[in-house]
Amino acid sequence: MPARTGRKTSANPAPRNDPRAGPKVGKRARKRFGQHWLCSDQVLNQIVRAGELAEGDLVLEIGPGQGVLTQRLLDTSAKVLAVEIDRDLCLQLSDQFIADMASGQFRLIESDFLELNFDQALLDFELDRPNKVVANIPYYITAPILEKLLGTMRSPNPFPFSNIVLLVQKEISDRLCAQPGTRANGALTIRVQYLAECEEICLVPPSAFKPTPKVDSAVVRLRPRPFLTPAEDPIFLSQLVKLGFSQKRKMLRNNLQSIVDRDTLSALLESLSLNPQTRAEGLGVGEWVALSNAVGKLKSEV
Repeated sequence: MPARTGRKTSANPAPRNDPRAGPKVGKRARKRFGQHWLCSDQVLNQIVRAGELAEGDLVLEIGPGQGVLTQRLLDTSAKVLAVEIDRDLCLQLSDQFIADMASGQFRLIESDFLELNFDQALLDFELDRPNKVVANIPYYITAPILEKLLGTMRSPNPFPFSNIVLLVQKEISDRLCAQPGTRANGALTIRVQYLAECEEICLVPPSAFKPTPKVDSAVVRLRPRPFLTPAEDPIFLSQLVKLGFSQKRKMLRNNLQSIVDRDTLSALLESLSLNPQTRAEGLGVGEWVALSNAVGKLKSEV
């Protein structure tokens, strides 16, 4: 998968700050790639501000599309490494940012981000490792993108980003930022909050895109960090969370009875100051870690 470093062209790219470089809709969006063009100046500005970018930062942008957000990122003096799956858009971006490619401020890799061996690509193309992520990602692959960026409970990303700003479906934002005891709290909540702090930056209406999606959106910011009191066995924690949320409307002691009997689990929950009749959604990430450690200790003593 070659990196595109720019093509000779007779077309002159729009200069920085030229009105032609602002939000516009050109190439028709492809449904199979989940493409929706963001065309709101206000939202674009909020995304860039949330990225907290400065000169010296190297930003990973997944799915730059027509380069509207890319232009805003470059205007901060940060460098941008973009990964785009659509070949036609890669050609367009190579022309549009030919000067930035020549200066080394912008690099473009034509690839499916989920299929890309990122570490190998950095070596192959002699690229520095990005320290931040800012992207408008395809909604239908949000979960696997999050896993690739953050890693997993059992295997966190060994090179964590300092800041990840993503435009996602509002429903996903609700789940990422959910509090214990709310319906949005689920397995995705626990997996992500174990690896990063999450906050919702702003809501984004369908009218901010072309074509107009059928769902509301939101900008979220994730700050990866080691969990304050990590699980003694992250693999077991991951298994416990998956099983606990397997039947969300059932009490937790019923969902986990294949690991520990109901009475014993009820006693464990009480020892952790939790209601024995609680459901999985009633626990926050810290309580899941405490429960995992307690159950793991109990099983090791048997």
